[in-house]
Amino acid sequence: MQKLVIPYGEHPSQYGILRLPEGTGPFPVAVMIHGGNWQMMYGLECIELAAQDLAKRGLATWNIEYRRVGERGGGWPGTFVDAAAAVRFLRPLAKKYPLDLKRVVLLGHSAGGQLALWLSSRGRLARPDALGEPLGLELLGCVGLAAVSDLRRLWELDQELETSLAEDLLGGSPEAYPERYQLASPLELLPMPVPQVLFHGEDDMDIPPDFSAAYCRKAAGLGMKAALRLLPGMDHFLLVEPAGRSWEEICQAVRQLTGA
Repeated sequence: MQKLVIPYGEHPSQYGILRLPEGTGPFPVAVMIHGGNWQMMYGLECIELAAQDLAKRGLATWNIEYRRVGERGGGWPGTFVDAAAAVRFLRPLAKKYPLDLKRVVLLGHSAGGQLALWLSSRGRLARPDALGEPLGLELLGCVGLAAVSDLRRLWELDQELETSLAEDLLGGSPEAYPERYQLASPLELLPMPVPQVLFHGEDDMDIPPDFSAAYCRKAAGLGMKAALRLLPGMDHFLLVEPAGRSWEEICQAVRQLTGA
């Protein structure tokens, strides 16, 4: 397996780790997006073991870092701009490495799940908006693990818990910045042109499973392909552990979306 650390921009957090499986390729690609509340104290190491395992299974993995809340340019709009730029950077990468850009899927956990679901909507973008350019890349699917699929609901949860994750990311409340919540919250961007599979632990105390359940209900009502897998006895963090008992099912979903 080959591991390469490659910048896609000039900021120290604008880089990714590309892993290439054994063989000649071209390989299907899983873009890995870590969670951690969009906060700078959490980085791509949170999802590294999962990226390594998928590469062992024959997928190229592009584990991306991005500017986060607490560092220069993080939050609105830099976090979103970076996530999209990292995905667009697959095009120059494919000129040098054996990547099959016709078989690209996204996999995101928690806050990274929000970014993955949000990126799923960018394929239909015809022109730039407040969060940047269209992806210019067709995606085959998206897997969300305990994804923060509704930023307005997160803001409400923040009020209950006396936290400020949504406001830290978007700069204020839904009342103060309704357009930001509209542009960034996956639930408000439905339907999307990309099939999605959402996994959520029934014992998740960080992001309640009703986030994913409500998202999939709305998606299904709009005729979109969105499957929900509720996992008994699973908490928030076990979903990205290759040793976790649901990891095989998650890997199978990723491989099915790529056609691997």
